[in-house]
Amino acid sequence: MAGVGKKKDHPLSMRLPETDIAIIDRAAGLRGRSRTDFVREAAVQAAEEVLMESALVRMSPKGFVAFMAAIAAPATAVPEMVDLFKRKAPWEAGGKNG
Repeated sequence: MAGVGKKKDHPLSMRLPETDIAIIDRAAGLRGRSRTDFVREAAVQAAEEVLMESALVRMSPKGFVAFMAAIAAPATAVPEMVDLFKRKAPWEAGGKNG
């Protein structure tokens, strides 16, 4: 069957100021990507974020009760996080961790 599984690309054309193109090209170069790949990825990521902001989360009544209990429960320390936050950053005095 001809055409089965073939990807169809759709063109998208934009007019951008030279300064925008320069910023995009610089960022794309730092990522080792082409301008097209960089812009496509950024646009898709932005679109996904917008869609996630408006997505409904559905759960059963039992699941909702469990969710509410989890977020209402007192916070508990994560030992690994406590240790991490006690360490000095490499750029802090002395440049030593711990």
